[in-house]
Amino acid sequence: ESTLRIVRKQGMLMPGKTYTIETASQAWHVTVVARGADWLASDFERFEFVSDYEVQGLKNQYRSYGLGVPLIAVRRPRHPHDPRERFYPPNLSFPVTAFVRLLPPEHNATPGTRPQHRALLELYDPLTTSETAVGQRIVPLETDLSTPLAYFLNNPQLDQLATAGLLRVDKSQNLRGLYMVQPYEPGKIPVIMVHGLWSSPLTWMEMFNDLRGDPIIRRRFQFWFYLYPTGQPFWESAAQFRQDLAQAREILDPQHLERRLDQIILVGHSMGGLVSKLQTVESGNAFWQIVSDQPFAAIKAPPEIKRQLEQEFFFQPNPSIRRVITIGTPHRGSPFASETARYLARKLITLPELTLTARQQVVRDNRDLLRNPDLLETSTSLDSLSPASPMLPVLLAAPKAPWVRYHNIVGVIQSTNWLGKLAAGSDGVVAYESAHLDDVSSELVVNADHSHVHRHPLSVLEVRRILLEHAAEMDAELAARSAN
Repeated sequence: ESTLRIVRKQGMLMPGKTYTIETASQAWHVTVVARGADWLASDFERFEFVSDYEVQGLKNQYRSYGLGVPLIAVRRPRHPHDPRERFYPPNLSFPVTAFVRLLPPEHNATPGTRPQHRALLELYDPLTTSETAVGQRIVPLETDLSTPLAYFLNNPQLDQLATAGLLRVDKSQNLRGLYMVQPYEPGKIPVIMVHGLWSSPLTWMEMFNDLRGDPIIRRRFQFWFYLYPTGQPFWESAAQFRQDLAQAREILDPQHLERRLDQIILVGHSMGGLVSKLQTVESGNAFWQIVSDQPFAAIKAPPEIKRQLEQEFFFQPNPSIRRVITIGTPHRGSPFASETARYLARKLITLPELTLTARQQVVRDNRDLLRNPDLLETSTSLDSLSPASPMLPVLLAAPKAPWVRYHNIVGVIQSTNWLGKLAAGSDGVVAYESAHLDDVSSELVVNADHSHVHRHPLSVLEVRRILLEHAAEMDAELAARSAN
């Protein structure tokens, strides 16, 4: 590590660089090479040493001991016109292990000269490689997965995403989309984590850190995160999520050859569970009939607004999504979305003015065709989460894709009634009766409040169990197809 610090100071700790170390008796020529699956030499902005940092904010830290020096690699963006760049947040950092491999010396033909010693400074991706061959032996590499994650999270701008997404929907749309904290890895199943109201992907970091710390999980799965403005109604976010998923597939796998991209798992917390579930149901006319008895084609509206409305009310289940895990989700609404809270939200949340004005015009131009014009004017996410929202019972009853399996995790703050028995209660935001589902493959109740239910160790273990079950079922399915 001390030698690497000198090399870094000289600007030579970069893939593709070759430098010479002179000693009194010999010279070493060292070449830096990257061993990551999809790394380019230009991907590295700089390196930091994990030993210089103390992790705070992550409950568990995942390290392994062996040979090599754990590093933090700070990613340099690729060409701005590369469409994949949209998936990587700025200043992304990820784990690297540096390992020196000594090569056989090259003896100079000139008598009296020193032999030329060669070495490779190999930079390994510990998410894909935790060991290496040395001679006839396999030896473990020393790795640290948590410190690079904490280094990335120590960015004040990330803390502002939740509030900005709630209160400034108009300004947050340009940040919306799928994000990755590791380069895309073909052959691994995507697990997409969808945050809830007044939140951001940061809410998933403890669960993500724990799941990625499991070598079986990180060998089979890659984790993506969906960021969206949480101030808007959840069905608008679901329509945008639908578009963003389709666009990501066209960028990452335009020929649709990657089978693992047809085995996606969605994990949604709170309102994110509703956004996720809407990816896997068939709308038919049920959602539109809340608004009008008339055919959608009869509605008079500008083409762009009409297209948006059609995407929100008419959709098919995504054939690439195979499981949905909802955590602390208000399937039947939440008393948190009270009349007072909804009134304050309308005053505080700034929505795109052009969209609001255009929808109000649609209501004025079609008042004789609309049964429930209020739904088109539902302006905030709190309005959409009210127990009186007509969208929630329709979503509960909507036909589900037969290829999708559903799992549910419910938080309940345990309390006892006057008889000494446990009361059903709630997680402080969502009542058990709202979060509970009957028609699911599994449901787990954990003793946690709403903001911690997805961080609870039992929730993490349950998600891990579901992921392993999913991997086994997908392997069996692919084997059966190959046999046929």
